[in-house]
Amino acid sequence: MAMALKAILSSGRTLSFQSQPSWLLGFSRFSSKSDQYIPKVGIPEFLNGVGKGVEAHVQKLETEIGDFQKLLVTRTLKLKKLGLPCKHRKLILKYTHKYRLGLWRPRAEPVES
Repeated sequence: MAMALKAILSSGRTLSFQSQPSWLLGFSRFSSKSDQYIPKVGIPEFLNGVGKGVEAHVQKLETEIGDFQKLLVTRTLKLKKLGLPCKHRKLILKYTHKYRLGLWRPRAEPVES
């Protein structure tokens, strides 16, 4: 590595980084637009964003858990005691984990699948 750097420096070329590097030019298309996501997320918006039948439990979760922040830290045993099927518990826990990490947010309009 040191030899390659020495060769570049001794060749007399100057390196200019005024323009964006070529690998950065296409990066903007991967950034998400904030207007396609719901700004204020509650339990109904979250479960509708997850989809796959989980939205059927909106009323039960709103009455028993109440707050979206409490849903984010709810454990599987609490969801099991509420009578949610295993598949729906797994989906809720998977997406709450992704939401906490900032990897997923519910979209404003449901995605056609």
